[in-house]
Amino acid sequence: MDQLIINALTREKRFALLKNEKLERLYIEQPDQQSLVGNIYLGVVEKVVPGMNAAFVQFGEEKSGFLFRDKLPSFVLDPRSKEEKANRSISGYLHQGEKLLVQVEKDAAGTKGAKLTAIIEIQGDHLIYMPSGKYTAVSKKVGEAEVKKKWRAFGEQLKTEEEGIIFRTSATSQTEETLKEEFERLRQDYQELALQVKNKKKPGIVMAKDFFYEELLSLMSSLRSGEVIADDQLLKKRLEGNKDNSSLDIRYHQKSENIFEAYGIEKEIERLLKRVVWLDNGAYLIFDIAEALTIIDVNTGRFSSKNDLRATVVATNKLAAKEIARQIRLRDLGGMILIDFIDMKNAEDREAVIKVLETALAEDGRRTRIAGLTELGILQLTRKKTKLTISEAMTTHCKVCSGTGRVLSAETLAFRLERELWDHRQSDYEAALIEATDEVIEVFSGENDVHRMRVEDAVGVKIFFSKRQSPKPDYNIRQLGTVKEISIKADK
Repeated sequence: MDQLIINALTREKRFALLKNEKLERLYIEQPDQQSLVGNIYLGVVEKVVPGMNAAFVQFGEEKSGFLFRDKLPSFVLDPRSKEEKANRSISGYLHQGEKLLVQVEKDAAGTKGAKLTAIIEIQGDHLIYMPSGKYTAVSKKVGEAEVKKKWRAFGEQLKTEEEGIIFRTSATSQTEETLKEEFERLRQDYQELALQVKNKKKPGIVMAKDFFYEELLSLMSSLRSGEVIADDQLLKKRLEGNKDNSSLDIRYHQKSENIFEAYGIEKEIERLLKRVVWLDNGAYLIFDIAEALTIIDVNTGRFSSKNDLRATVVATNKLAAKEIARQIRLRDLGGMILIDFIDMKNAEDREAVIKVLETALAEDGRRTRIAGLTELGILQLTRKKTKLTISEAMTTHCKVCSGTGRVLSAETLAFRLERELWDHRQSDYEAALIEATDEVIEVFSGENDVHRMRVEDAVGVKIFFSKRQSPKPDYNIRQLGTVKEISIKADK
């Protein structure tokens, strides 16, 4: 049975998909690491680079974004032929100092700024509206050619020549009248957005995407049956109001125990941060993650088969291929990925293992391409990267080892402490003495102790801190008791 577990009670929002009690999908969103993908901004062109047919655009974030010529409405709507447009410089479509609406396609990573598009997409429940898209499309998940043809024809009736429309998978189960009403509403939303921007002088955000909620809805729409369990009553009601699948049972987690602990997900997250992953048969995988690429090494370990060596190697590689696809999905690995399977001499064996990997990767919603084997027998594949990996999101460079390793960040530990305290909201304790490093205390407490006071009110426990000296972010709940006995031991 499918189970969608949602932990949205605290500032760090998380959800996990379990299939027959096995973790298959994990999403974590921290406030300072929230993806900008889908957000719409007013941008100002800083510099046009004709040699690259691109421009740098300041849009209100720390780093300027990168905008290609082909992502400009003026280019898309240009009536010239494809050949003529291809030979025309970006300078003919854009100039320095120009203001325009832009949308983030890919978050900034490392030294690279965000990738932008000026072909704005306004997302609806069943449609995506593009004021300058100039085409009609149907979700790739709709396989029947006749069905696609029908909806494309309907889309052409709805939109003008300049506009674009994409029918999401759920659109095929809706009436034409429902879709027409949604299309008109999305068109009106964009027109209001355009009016709002006219009086805006500085670059900055004009529409933020609720990425966490939209990811939840998208995942729920892909589930045929099962249950959704949330620890936030308001979110539960909101999901019930947008549910389009009557076979999904949406429930509220009433127990005091943290929902991820209750379903064993916390332990799974700890495993995802480890370099070594053990397989059920005693073999293991080693993950080496760098900025430019990820290397995955397959080892037989303690696994040995009663059959010959060839059978042992193929069986291990097939098992590894399934787990590698799962780990790529859970860890949210992107970019170039190299897999060093145990050497196979037979071409048929290599093809069989690659086929297993392809089948397992097909369950991934992210675009993945297998490029084939190198001369040294290493499998190459690429996966579209749109946000931080689990490791990048949850850990920080360790001061002790000069950045060669990683430890849990102050943010992650502060949120973990917050969840631990929530577990005591129905207890008889009046106060808690917590020993923690300065950075954990700072993140936990917030500006003017706003988050600390919020947790105290919600949990009903007075919080006292004692400073801990440590080269890495850390904390420990030293004692629970009455306010009188705890206040005596706390730092003055």
